[in-house]
Amino acid sequence: MADDFFFDLPMVNVKLEDFKPLPEGEKQYPLEYIENNSVIRLKEDDDMIFIGVLDAKNYALLENLRNFHSDKRIIFCTLDKAEFSSYLSEKLSAAGNDQKKGTPESEKILLDKLANDAPIVMLVNSIMLEAIRKGASDIHIESFSEEILVRYRIDGHLKVVSKIDKDRFPAVASRIKIMSNLNIMEKRLPQDGRIPSHLGDDEIDMRVSIIPISNGESIVLRLFNKKKSLITLDQTGLDTESLAQFRKMCQMPNGLILVTGPTGSGKTTTLSAALQELNDENVKIITIEDPIEYVTEGINQIQTNERIGLTFESILRRVLRQDPDIVMVGEIRDKETAELAIRAALTGHLVLSTLHTNDSVSVITRLKNMGIEGYLLAAVLRGSLAQRLVRKICQECKKEVKPTLAEEQFLARFGVTRKKVKVFKGKGCNACGGTGYKGRCGVFEIFKSDVEVEEMIIKGDKDTDIKTYLVSKGMKALMSDGIDKVLKGITTVAEVERAVTG
Repeated sequence: MADDFFFDLPMVNVKLEDFKPLPEGEKQYPLEYIENNSVIRLKEDDDMIFIGVLDAKNYALLENLRNFHSDKRIIFCTLDKAEFSSYLSEKLSAAGNDQKKGTPESEKILLDKLANDAPIVMLVNSIMLEAIRKGASDIHIESFSEEILVRYRIDGHLKVVSKIDKDRFPAVASRIKIMSNLNIMEKRLPQDGRIPSHLGDDEIDMRVSIIPISNGESIVLRLFNKKKSLITLDQTGLDTESLAQFRKMCQMPNGLILVTGPTGSGKTTTLSAALQELNDENVKIITIEDPIEYVTEGINQIQTNERIGLTFESILRRVLRQDPDIVMVGEIRDKETAELAIRAALTGHLVLSTLHTNDSVSVITRLKNMGIEGYLLAAVLRGSLAQRLVRKICQECKKEVKPTLAEEQFLARFGVTRKKVKVFKGKGCNACGGTGYKGRCGVFEIFKSDVEVEEMIIKGDKDTDIKTYLVSKGMKALMSDGIDKVLKGITTVAEVERAVTG
């Protein structure tokens, strides 16, 4: 066994000073080999060679060296780590100076060494680990004229967490580019990559976006925890009536169901929660996503890749040949995807997707503007759910407060009299990082189509007329749902005003 062989080898602690001058040029190992394996050729003659290593138990390395120098007797020696680091730094510096200054190649070597420098590695790792620990959805590292800002987006809000010296940015940027397999020399064009990583039992997928800005580059890492438990529809914030209505829509055998709202409003989370309930061994579900945010066992999930032609539209064409019962399209972005989604719904599939509209009823005009005929839309549209995300009041420091005059006036505009006003706020504590908020929930507006709505769509009635009809039939508007959550002590007036009217 290799272990037994090396256990018997003479292994002594030595100082580099005792072997100077060390072998150079062809008599020494290549610098890259020395750096990667922490090994130095100390002394050599015709019969014997002294080799210094940092790790005396790296038996694979020792075996390789023994085979390489099979014609000589080998004396392995353990090196002092500080001495080895000093030697390596001196050699790397000399190698950098030997390169012609100012050339891209010399810059690449310098950036590569800086990016792999232990303090830079530790700095980048700590930024990422702290973001994961705090539950951030995004990390922003931005180069400004005087300093580098590191910000986390937590519960939808950006917060500065640290500042870095300006001169460290090239090394930080290069480190992230190396981790995400990007070109460390490219600073003029945007680049996208990903960093898959594990933290305990969690599988974290970081999507990296880098764009050039006036003072350098802006780096954004979006964090996805693939092992994080999916929330259920009961946990989204839908009230009892809306939840029952949405579940009933999702149980329909065919048709089109849309979830709407701006970017970052939780649309994908809601759809994933719905698919989780629909997931059954007797039902084939296929999703087309960009990116796949929640991995669900039993569901066929497809990642788009526009660089090789895997667009929503191209995948959807082929997915329909896979005999699915339910298809989820991450987003309807263009006329082609809209037409295919409509066709799929017409031919017996239940299609779920998202759109960017201000409210639930606006999906009608949005799809018509994409070129969908009213009679086709009326035939397949089963309903729509609009949503926003609001921060929830921290339960650890929540307290009842007297509403301000501005809050009373705001609530009064929506029929809440002063006598009924009872609001809560978070004082700020360690649990919420002093913000008074912890976690988020949805504010919703849902409508289910009926015969009257179908006729209004075909006739080309305005969205406002359709919405007036739906409200008369009991539809709760986004603002009404938000105010209900204020009065129940779930969120604040400021959050609802920001999310719904902002």
